[in-house]
Amino acid sequence: MKDKKIKKLHEENEAQSTQQTAATEAAEQAVEPETGSEVDPLLQKLDEVTGQMQEYKDRYVRLVADFENFRKRSLREKDEVRSYATSGLIEDILPALDNMMLGLQSAKEHHPEAKGVIDGIDMVFTQLKGILGQHGVKDVNPEVGGAFDPNLHEAVAHVPSPDVEEGKVLAVQRIGYRLNERLIRPAAVVVSSGAAQA
Repeated sequence: MKDKKIKKLHEENEAQSTQQTAATEAAEQAVEPETGSEVDPLLQKLDEVTGQMQEYKDRYVRLVADFENFRKRSLREKDEVRSYATSGLIEDILPALDNMMLGLQSAKEHHPEAKGVIDGIDMVFTQLKGILGQHGVKDVNPEVGGAFDPNLHEAVAHVPSPDVEEGKVLAVQRIGYRLNERLIRPAAVVVSSGAAQA
């Protein structure tokens, strides 16, 4: 009888030990899946999704940069259009301005008796120049004896002169104009070619 009890206890211990071993193996298989299990396709899918997400992120960053460049370029072009939109009109007005200035100079020299009329026209001329100045128009009026600048001046003649050295402005025939740093008409000047050779 005693032997039967011992044998029964021994069999129960072996059964428990077998169950524990089976449970441990199942736990190990759950923690470390074998190749070809259900987890591998999920990892591959995760890698694909991560790659797509990085691609979309790169695209987004490029689009944001492109949009920012477009915005800056649009603002710059808008400012340029605003600054130079009136250039055609101003170029058309300049000959009339020149003629008014020549007429005033001639009237002051030859008709001093018409001083009231001359002063009135001179006021209108000054007012017109002031309005143009408010819209960014500036004179290009070189000094006699100053350096000739081919970027701002147009040489209409070279004349020898004992008083003005070679390459300097001898006379201004027509004033030039700039509109917001852009030259819309160069000043027409006579350039000295130095002292005349005997």
